[in-house]
Amino acid sequence: MSTRVQILVRGVVQGVGFRPYIFSLARRRDLRGHVFNNASGVLIDVEGETNAVEQFIQEIKFNPPPLSQIESVERRDILALANHSEFRIGESESAGRKSVPITADVGVCADCLRELFDPRDRRFRYPFINCVSCGPRFTIIEDVPYDRAKTTMREFTMCAACRAEYENPDDRRFHAEPTACATCGPRLYLTDESGRELENGDNAIGHAQGLLLSGKILAIKGVGGFHLACDATNAGAVRRLRQSKYREDKPFALMADSIEMVEGHCSVSAFERDLLLSTRRPIALLARKPDSAVSNLPLAVAPGLNSLGFMLPYAPLHYLLLDGLNRPLVMTSGNVSDEPICYEDRDALERLDKIADFFLLHDRRIHVRVDDSVVRARENREIILRRSRGYAPRALKISFKFARVILACGAELKNTFCLTRGDHAFISHHIGDLENLETFRSFEQGVEHFKRLFNLNPEVVVHDLHPAYISTQYAMTLAGASVKVGVQHHHAHIASCMADNGIEGEVIGVAMDGLGYGTDGRLWGGEFFVAGLARADRVTHLEYTPMPGGTKAIREPWRMGAIHLRRALGDEIFDRNLDFVKRLDRRAWATLSRMAERGVNSPETSSMGRLFDAVASLIGVHDVACYEGQAAIELEMVADESQDDSYEFDYSGVIIKPSPVICDIVTDLVRRVPAPVIAAKFHNAVAGLILEVARRIRAERGLDRVALSGGVFQNLLLLNRTIRLLEAADFEVFTHSRVPTNDGGISLGQAVVADALIKSGEGRS
Repeated sequence: MSTRVQILVRGVVQGVGFRPYIFSLARRRDLRGHVFNNASGVLIDVEGETNAVEQFIQEIKFNPPPLSQIESVERRDILALANHSEFRIGESESAGRKSVPITADVGVCADCLRELFDPRDRRFRYPFINCVSCGPRFTIIEDVPYDRAKTTMREFTMCAACRAEYENPDDRRFHAEPTACATCGPRLYLTDESGRELENGDNAIGHAQGLLLSGKILAIKGVGGFHLACDATNAGAVRRLRQSKYREDKPFALMADSIEMVEGHCSVSAFERDLLLSTRRPIALLARKPDSAVSNLPLAVAPGLNSLGFMLPYAPLHYLLLDGLNRPLVMTSGNVSDEPICYEDRDALERLDKIADFFLLHDRRIHVRVDDSVVRARENREIILRRSRGYAPRALKISFKFARVILACGAELKNTFCLTRGDHAFISHHIGDLENLETFRSFEQGVEHFKRLFNLNPEVVVHDLHPAYISTQYAMTLAGASVKVGVQHHHAHIASCMADNGIEGEVIGVAMDGLGYGTDGRLWGGEFFVAGLARADRVTHLEYTPMPGGTKAIREPWRMGAIHLRRALGDEIFDRNLDFVKRLDRRAWATLSRMAERGVNSPETSSMGRLFDAVASLIGVHDVACYEGQAAIELEMVADESQDDSYEFDYSGVIIKPSPVICDIVTDLVRRVPAPVIAAKFHNAVAGLILEVARRIRAERGLDRVALSGGVFQNLLLLNRTIRLLEAADFEVFTHSRVPTNDGGISLGQAVVADALIKSGEGRS
């Protein structure tokens, strides 16, 4: 008996080899019909023996291609047979409402890697080798359905050999859209800083390797943009790259040719090994091996840190470049200071010519610039610090359906934006800090690309409450949306954590970060809430403290150290035998102290991040920071994890006063207690404070679920100790895993808060 069925498969099913998979599956079961991409997913029209059709459907559901992510398999039985003579792959249909999740860029697969280094293969050492299971996706896609004609690969006409593979059902490149070879595909070439071509093809790679070994700096065009590369073992080259990039202390990312090389420098758990080897290929922050003799990396790679950020090659070009070098390379973002990464050749030659000695370029156009993703591991759970290449733009499945199409514009720093439809949140790749025109243009272009790619017309636009944020100003001037909603920064943090974990109802929300605009016009950052998706009631917070000099206090932690010291000790600060006081510029401090007293350029903040900065400066970790969060990051690095002793905050149930902690730190400093012990006791104090406040809220409100969010919780020492204390007291603790706990996760929180307000009738323009 024969059956005919039409099947619509939704999810990540384009760009992952789904049509060739369906073709092979149907042919094995002697079924007839066709399969093609459309604006909703993959549509299959199949007929044949009934049992074979049923087995075919089960195989799709339970054994799909590894890169796919099926969300639904919708079946419609057709009574009349079409009497197809064979099974074929049809032309894609672009009509209808686009609703296809796009796959992220995928690291080179094992099969392509074998061919890359096989002298008998026609793609031997071809730096753009790919197949249906790997290669560029998001960075080359201009529109959907996913076909070569709608990617930047349309600029390369397949040769006869590539066309034969593309059309051969038995070939691994059957309907692999970026298929190419040295005859017909993208071309690699090496230039000097003026753009004059020196070598091309494999000769360019050999020449580039020699330049790296001689201490030169190369700008390398990759999958989603440019890297700046140098020999990571060459201290002079690393220092020169720092100086020319204006990146004084911020750690450089490293790329090694193998997991074994990474293990030569870092302690790598089985889970971290899997992260590094995954097709996403993120930068993983790993514990540096304490024995410096094991590693030949200069301290300038990651000054002041006991961790290193390593990634493995994800593009064939990387493998060729590292082949035979026997050393890791610095592979840092191809930009100057805080600018967005370069992704166009001309732009790179203009902006990076004072940094790079040579340029390794190719002519495959990048449509969307995408930076590397950054992750950490905590007890076999991934913590995403920067969600970008390998992760974006995969949609997040949310536990409820959004009432309307929402555009959430995110925060000012570590910006991402988010668009919603149904039960999906389409969170952008990492945009960066919206502090210059080029980054803002990248933000605008990204929003327009996502709107076009996913056919989304926002009905609601969400923004932060801070009126000076560029993302807020963009939202307020955006035409077309009928509703605009402001969401408080820290409420968005907690809602983001809740959505990340698929929970609703009320939680005890703990939001700790650097700064966020509060509903009272002050700068929050050490907050405790009773929060749901629609509402967040602020229960208590860290005592407000002036920031002398405003944002300068972020770059100069000594200012926060001095103001907290004066708050705790008054004029006695100069009577104590403290190294901090000896380092203090008393004339500068006298001026700043008067400013703080009079409220001149000294906004008040409840920020826990700024308190971390203050403590770091007081104990001599850092008085001046070269990058955001440096003092707090190095305070974590310094802390002696074996210490269980703790300081105590003054919490009366109204506000939290840090003065007792500061006084005890001063006592320990006078007693010459080592900085690692003081740093550990401070971390323990913050974890103990969170437990104490959570207990009081539970006693008053009966809540036992705690959501932790905000950039302070990137600190694994604090996070681990907080979770351990809370769980021991029978709290259920929720942290981030799918989106960053820092401001990169804010856009998701903004979207879910706005949705909850709309559903409750409180959303307004």
